[in-house]
Amino acid sequence: MSAVPRSEKPTGRFRRLLDRLSSSQEDLESEELREDTETAGCTRIGDSKDRQVVTVTGTLRTVTLRPRAGVPALEAELFDGSGALDVVWLGRRSIVGIEPGRKLIASGRISMSRGRRVLFNPKYELRPLGRE
Repeated sequence: MSAVPRSEKPTGRFRRLLDRLSSSQEDLESEELREDTETAGCTRIGDSKDRQVVTVTGTLRTVTLRPRAGVPALEAELFDGSGALDVVWLGRRSIVGIEPGRKLIASGRISMSRGRRVLFNPKYELRPLGRE
């Protein structure tokens, strides 16, 4: 007998229920975020490449104030279930609504900094609180 890869398993109602019951909370949240990315028509963070213009969506995991070259910079980690990237607003100490746990859509050009994906000063849209 050969093992059937997870992506080729039957997707019946019982199988989905069994998978949900046996998954951890983090796995369930990651799957929900990946589905939200597809529904919104955004690029998966894990699939994005350096210098690519993207529109991504996800949940902010952390938000910190970290000066860069003496200039204030608000940094947030955006996670979509497939990967994470840093969103950086230069010259900002805070932005109303940018807080851990908030969902948003961000657009801009991906760059790589110290091996991590970064969006500098992206165009962004906060997702409504009722959808969380």
